[in-house]
Amino acid sequence: MVHVYNCHPFASQQIVQVEQEPGLFCSGGGALFVVVTGGCKVEAYNLEQEGCPLICRFGTMGTVRNIQYSKIGDYLVTIEEKNSATYLRAYTNWRYQAEERSRVGVRLLGHLLRGASQRGGAQMEIIEIPLSERPVSVACCSVTGDLLVGCENTLVLFTLRRQNQENLQNQSQQNVQSSSSLNSQQTFGQSEGHSSSSDHSVSILDFERSVIMHIPNFTPKKVALCSGYVAVQTELEALVLKLNTSESDALDESCDMSKTDLLEDQSDLLLIPRQQELLGSQAKNCDVPVSIEKTGLEDKGQYKLSYVLFRRFTPEFFTGCSVEETQLHSMQLHPLFTSNQSTSTEEPACVFCFFSLPSAGYLYSLKNGVELLSAYQYPERVLEAVLTDHLLHVITKNALQCFTVRCAAVAARIEEPYIDTTMKACPPSSLEVCALRMQLFIGLRSVCVHGPHVILLSTADTQTQEEPERVQQRRGLARRWTTSPPKESTPTGHGWNLYVVDTVSPLTLYNEMVEYSRQYAETNPSAQSLRHLLSEAHLLLCSSLLQTTEQTHRKDLEEALRENCAQLGDCFSRSSQKDCHLALPYYRMSGLSVTEVIARNRPLPSSPHSYGLGFLFYLNHYLLEETEEILSQESADEVIDIFSQSESSALISVCASPSMINISADRTLQVLHRLEDTAGVSVPLTITMATLALRLDDLQQFMQLLDRHAEMLLVYGFIEEPRLLIHGGGGGSQAYVRPTALTQQLAKSQPGLLVAGMVALHENNKVQLEQADGVFKELGCENCLLVDFWEATLMASSQDAVIQELLFRLTSVYIDRLLCTNPDKRSIFPQSPLRHKSLKSADDLINSCSHYGALYPWLIILCPPYTTSCLHQEALHKLQSLLCGPLSVGFVLPLLERLSDETMWGFSLHLLCETRRGRYDSSIGTLLDRCPQAIIAYANHHLQDKHLELWWQKLLPELCNRTRASADNSILLAALKETLVVVAAETNPTQFLELLPDDGTASYFLPHLLTCTQKHLLA
Repeated sequence: MVHVYNCHPFASQQIVQVEQEPGLFCSGGGALFVVVTGGCKVEAYNLEQEGCPLICRFGTMGTVRNIQYSKIGDYLVTIEEKNSATYLRAYTNWRYQAEERSRVGVRLLGHLLRGASQRGGAQMEIIEIPLSERPVSVACCSVTGDLLVGCENTLVLFTLRRQNQENLQNQSQQNVQSSSSLNSQQTFGQSEGHSSSSDHSVSILDFERSVIMHIPNFTPKKVALCSGYVAVQTELEALVLKLNTSESDALDESCDMSKTDLLEDQSDLLLIPRQQELLGSQAKNCDVPVSIEKTGLEDKGQYKLSYVLFRRFTPEFFTGCSVEETQLHSMQLHPLFTSNQSTSTEEPACVFCFFSLPSAGYLYSLKNGVELLSAYQYPERVLEAVLTDHLLHVITKNALQCFTVRCAAVAARIEEPYIDTTMKACPPSSLEVCALRMQLFIGLRSVCVHGPHVILLSTADTQTQEEPERVQQRRGLARRWTTSPPKESTPTGHGWNLYVVDTVSPLTLYNEMVEYSRQYAETNPSAQSLRHLLSEAHLLLCSSLLQTTEQTHRKDLEEALRENCAQLGDCFSRSSQKDCHLALPYYRMSGLSVTEVIARNRPLPSSPHSYGLGFLFYLNHYLLEETEEILSQESADEVIDIFSQSESSALISVCASPSMINISADRTLQVLHRLEDTAGVSVPLTITMATLALRLDDLQQFMQLLDRHAEMLLVYGFIEEPRLLIHGGGGGSQAYVRPTALTQQLAKSQPGLLVAGMVALHENNKVQLEQADGVFKELGCENCLLVDFWEATLMASSQDAVIQELLFRLTSVYIDRLLCTNPDKRSIFPQSPLRHKSLKSADDLINSCSHYGALYPWLIILCPPYTTSCLHQEALHKLQSLLCGPLSVGFVLPLLERLSDETMWGFSLHLLCETRRGRYDSSIGTLLDRCPQAIIAYANHHLQDKHLELWWQKLLPELCNRTRASADNSILLAALKETLVVVAAETNPTQFLELLPDDGTASYFLPHLLTCTQKHLLA
């Protein structure tokens, strides 16, 4: 379906004062090139000046059958006929003819002239391009300036080259007939501009044949070339290929199928092929084989060929139409650059392919996946069509018609990755097209476009009288599209005219679309036509912004785009359809504050008090997200009213939004009580009501509400609505998170509930570890509740990275607490003194957390309870418990360097690390030096299994030596007796005898020897 709007994209028109009847014409480089009918002359007119004055005219070497202009290189290429032969020629430096220079150089492709060319190209040159087959069509690449020539069964690609003056002087001493010397020349990547005779640095253009593509039985009617894409059009078939250079010699295998001759041996039967559309990789399944002929002149490896698009149509026959009038026409490859690109250095972000039948046109996107964007249905038979960035211009026999295009919708999504999210939006590329205008003319024949200029050739056929009915029918259709009067012929009296119709600026056309849209807005604000027209205006602005770099103009376009986004937001906010969610991104792009959006959606007093689904979606998502905008009390209360009337289930989340901090607590609490009466009691609702009671400083009601539910249920309520505890976040671990008023109160009155809630949020990925740290630090309890939070998280977490981080942090904190001997001394966290009793004791952690191990028995002997302060004792036991657990002591050793082993508790920690590292030999000696009464407990716990031999190899000799040398050896003797009991039980009599000292004290060991002997006799 094609929407019809009566807008005015055409601003003015003027007639080019051509003396003789035009035949062919093209435009580019600020000029209009006109080929005189039946003659050998080209006239160039200035399109940038009022009245289109003549720039120059020059003769051709034959009758021109086809003419094309290339902006890159500023050259013309023609297909000419002379003496029944067809030639391909390129005209360079044609602007010198404006200075009435009659001197023209003619040279062969690859052969440079010695004269004017060496002096900087101070004359027009005609380059003869030889071909083995008759050229049928020609195309120039608007990105590179390369040249594509379509012959009857081949396509020949010529690369544009540039030869500067120094190279020419050196080359003049060489063989000028060697065309292969052009291989070292650089690709000419930008327009030469307007040269003058005094500019001797002008580069000389030349072409190099790069590749030949053979397409048997596929005679091109028209070809197109753009950034490596090659398009070929026959009467009813369109084929698009992609040429890439490859370093390897391997080429894509061309299709082995041969095109079936449908008329072979069936001269009396016409077979019509089926319609077919093949996109992307499927296009290689078409029956059009393409092969590449190596020319030997390739620069970087070989060319690689891939199929992109193939489409075949069946003939469309109409009453009174010939077969030729039903064929494809107007094939075009159109590049589109974004604002971040430069046409001289980069490939276009998008490449589009357009071709047309007399009744319908087709626009495809080729890059990043082949896709049919739009299908245009024409109201009348179209003769030609031209695609531009903003619009599609088509001509019928008596009208110039203007349609919208979808190129900007594709380019915008390539440039902006956030489109089609909740952040940004853009009308889809599948949006139905619309016709903006039908401008009547008489006898239109051809059309071309250059910038804002649409050039039309009209030729009145005075000998053919149309049927009155068909005239009236067409005029009636025209009146349905436009109210403009038909254009008259020029007063000069001849039957042809060359018009230049200027289009208005996109901003002007946008303003008219906005004015047009108000007619729909007044009658039906949610009408589909209103949204469609505003979407067209949006794409028009997007297309202009993609290409506009001038800052003043760009600011105007950006301001218009914001206005358009606000209007689209209004449309979708009132929508009840599935696309109502688009109100959110459009309102965001508009830059409107939430207060302004509320005002735009406030129902009129005369209308029913209801809000659109799109507006509610926007408001809900806005309040769900963390923004800097804080609503006033009036606006916040209005939001409460909106949701209480339209979506009461969202009131909890609305009240938890940081933007709603200024709501009237008493008024809102009454609303929530009514919600509770209708919807029932829920934990998040109860917490929300408690928060509002806290704002009213009603602590009694606050506690009564929280006491309704068990602590675990309250924790589940925090998981369901995290913003009851924290505001901010959502942007990774570095995003700022701050505590709410409820969190501050819980830190004072119910710290256990606060810690449990924060652990639950962390474990459910509602808050990151660093963000939770920031919350507790802002509360001023980073050395109390923060450590409790770490301990509780260590109990709950299963993430190895989090566990290792928490073990390191807790070890550091415990050591810091042990070093803080003065109760008033600050810890490593300077904001908080060390005066807090932990929520979890060491015994609690040992019993409930696998990372805390049971204390070794000998540690109780080394550090008996109540020998230090309570807080120090708690920190010591927790640290000892960590070292007794599965903790790897490797990363703890640098932290323990801060602790001295002069104290017994410090010694116990160092001894623990040495023991965990398996250094039992040295540990036994150290322990005997500092606390021999603990040696048996130590040995009983550690000297087992593979370390059992240490009882008699290390411990027994140590005890014997120390007992003899000690004056007060009661502790050592007791330890020696315990050791002998173990040794006697684990060794045989012979081994036991070998262990006895030889200093005459054997009688002391005889009872143990007897015990050893008896055990072995019994065995």
